[in-house]
Amino acid sequence: MAKSAIASLTPEASSDQINTGLKADYRKSMSKSLSDILAATYRLTVKSHIYHWNVVGPIFKPIHELTEEHYNELFGATDIIAERIRALGHLAPVSLDIAKSFAPTASDVDQASAHDMVADLIKDHEQTVRDMRKAAGEAAENEDNVTEDMLTERLNFHEKALWMLRSVVAS
Repeated sequence: MAKSAIASLTPEASSDQINTGLKADYRKSMSKSLSDILAATYRLTVKSHIYHWNVVGPIFKPIHELTEEHYNELFGATDIIAERIRALGHLAPVSLDIAKSFAPTASDVDQASAHDMVADLIKDHEQTVRDMRKAAGEAAENEDNVTEDMLTERLNFHEKALWMLRSVVAS
């Protein structure tokens, strides 16, 4: 994850009074982790959409269809992740001015092969999986079953996406 792009997504505490059995410092830390995951999810949504529109070559159709499935799923996930941040007592990120930093440039896309696009998506999915796995472990340690379950479900999607992306470009 590009840390500079995520810095402005630091969650701020809401005025809600929370007494659910999760400590305030944990909720703050997890909200930050989830904000980073939310940024990564947006990044993957944007890249999947851009590659969906711009992929060319003999494997156009499978990549075009797969990226469409992925960006629809990823966009839905952004709402789930943001709502969990709110449930933990923090504001969901309110500034996505950095979204343009998520997207590849026009020259990057124009020069990228279908395999390059898939490799880029694989790299981002793998980083997101590592970050989610770490956050899920922290949720488990703090008996935050809801966050752990949400992350487990998201991990399932990302690991399946990785399998499918690798399969499309396999020799």
